[in-house]
Amino acid sequence: MGWIALGLIGVAAAAGLWLFGVARPLWSFIGAGLMLGATGYAVQGRPGLAGDPVQAFTRPMPVDAGLIELRGDMFGRYTGEAAYMVMADGLTRAGNPHAAVQIMLGGVGHAPDNVALWTWLGMAYARHDGGAVSPAARLAFARAMQLAPNHPAPPFFLGVALIQSGDFAAARPYWARALALAPKTISYRPAIAERLAILDKYLAATKP
Repeated sequence: MGWIALGLIGVAAAAGLWLFGVARPLWSFIGAGLMLGATGYAVQGRPGLAGDPVQAFTRPMPVDAGLIELRGDMFGRYTGEAAYMVMADGLTRAGNPHAAVQIMLGGVGHAPDNVALWTWLGMAYARHDGGAVSPAARLAFARAMQLAPNHPAPPFFLGVALIQSGDFAAARPYWARALALAPKTISYRPAIAERLAILDKYLAATKP
């Protein structure tokens, strides 16, 4: 079948040259290119191999609406970086965490000093890596905390990622830090305090 397809390509190419009025002297150059491709197929082609189709990651992944709301309170909802994060959320929901990471990488490439983009890149990596806070995710969160050491969002969302990975004890210092950094009059401080209190109750109840 491979040779038949190759012959059909040759016939179609010749017909195209004739229909489009390509000058005859150029036919030899085009024919040489086709022959080079045919030679490559003859030498390296292996049509007998079984097909191995690649299936994309299509398992839908939930995105916590409460966390998205809190993210908007912390970083703003109608900003340039918010557009990247919303697109990443949509791709995650659709079951394509790899594309979500790519979107966030594009964001930090465009704005390398943006704390919101680095923070959400960390979240995207954690989702991409099966819920684990991988070295790539930690690097993204670390960069966010380096850029804005007094902003509560990076340690808070690192804590979220750790909890989602099942490491509740490791998340506790980051949520405590986020609460300490949140101004007493800021709107989202009670949400951080409430989550930290629930975490403390859980840790106390499961303490050996």
